[in-house]
Amino acid sequence: MTQAVVSRQQAGNAAFVVLAAISFCHLLNDLTVSLLPAIYPILKSAFDLSFGQIGLITLVLQGIASLLQPLIGFYTDRKPQPYSLAYGMGCTLLGICLLAYAPNYLVLLAGASLLGLGASIFHPEASRLARLASGGAHGMAQSLFQLGGSFGSSIGPVLAAFVILPHGQSSLAWFAFVALGAMVILVMLGNWYRNGGHAAPKARSSAIPPAVLPQSQVRRAIAVLIALVFSKYFYLSSITSYYIFYLMHRFALPTATAQIYLFVFLAAAAAGTFIGGPIGDRFGRKVVIWVSILGVLPFTLVLPYVGLAATVVLSVLIGLILSSAFSAIVVYAQELVPGRVGMVSGLFFGVAFGMAGVGAAALGELADLTSIEFVYRVCAFLPLIGLLTAFLPNIEGPRARRP
Repeated sequence: MTQAVVSRQQAGNAAFVVLAAISFCHLLNDLTVSLLPAIYPILKSAFDLSFGQIGLITLVLQGIASLLQPLIGFYTDRKPQPYSLAYGMGCTLLGICLLAYAPNYLVLLAGASLLGLGASIFHPEASRLARLASGGAHGMAQSLFQLGGSFGSSIGPVLAAFVILPHGQSSLAWFAFVALGAMVILVMLGNWYRNGGHAAPKARSSAIPPAVLPQSQVRRAIAVLIALVFSKYFYLSSITSYYIFYLMHRFALPTATAQIYLFVFLAAAAAGTFIGGPIGDRFGRKVVIWVSILGVLPFTLVLPYVGLAATVVLSVLIGLILSSAFSAIVVYAQELVPGRVGMVSGLFFGVAFGMAGVGAAALGELADLTSIEFVYRVCAFLPLIGLLTAFLPNIEGPRARRP
């Protein structure tokens, strides 16, 4: 009995180490990718880019990730690929090197496409690995995994302000060592994945767990969740791609100061990402989704009309509340479609990336036609889409009563 307890404790400790390691690699991956939007002011000046061209860079990055992630997740549900995580990080490494020495706009787009390819390979299998190491606390595990990515994204603007801005575009190449370090860790995680028997291909005849609802209800619920992700990421793209320009234009801030304020927003978003999962485990995912999407509406409506101090405070509240939704949405969708962790994760990461890319491109064109301030006034109404949460079925109550 004692030996069995010790074995379970050792397995639990090993699983936590794996979860921490994959979350750390998510931090390194998203840190590297976030450097691209963080240096948009540098690229805008160096290549004389319009807001529309900046939006197109984001669209290429996010669009490739959006299209490929569901397909890769669908494939790896059948044939898990333990070392695909390292391959994906290798694409990220090549992309950041290409961006560092890009001589023209077309090469910038090529570098962005490699970053998108790396993200599309990394996220579905990394999300599956996080779930395998969750010990049943799926919301907490997904939040910890997302925390790594969100915190990595928040560091990007700070590094851009203190490393890339003083030393120029070519200093991006230094961050290839970050991606290389992540590849080493991911190879070790691939060994754990394979040696634990998780990478065995699934037979075509293997049983898929039954859905918790009829297929028609599942499809409607997935459609609602996609609409909610649209609301969240279309709004967030207005912050991640254009917040620096908004602060510089509206409040006449220098680039480095604006990048620090972007870091503050992204750090709040990282905290919100972590908070959402455990709260969803305790009180239900639907509650988190309700509060997260619709709860930011008063703040987004006020943001375009206040001074600098209030803008920073409101952006922190928006980042903290709005970002708590994604972990809850992903786990809720995984429970709607059991046995399809990779496909579901890929679908929602893909939709998130796609909405961010489309949002950046569309908002860039809108900013060119009107003004960056007008963009924020229009986007303020996006959280109203959170009202669609009322159409999500209550799947957690019945599941909680099962033996």
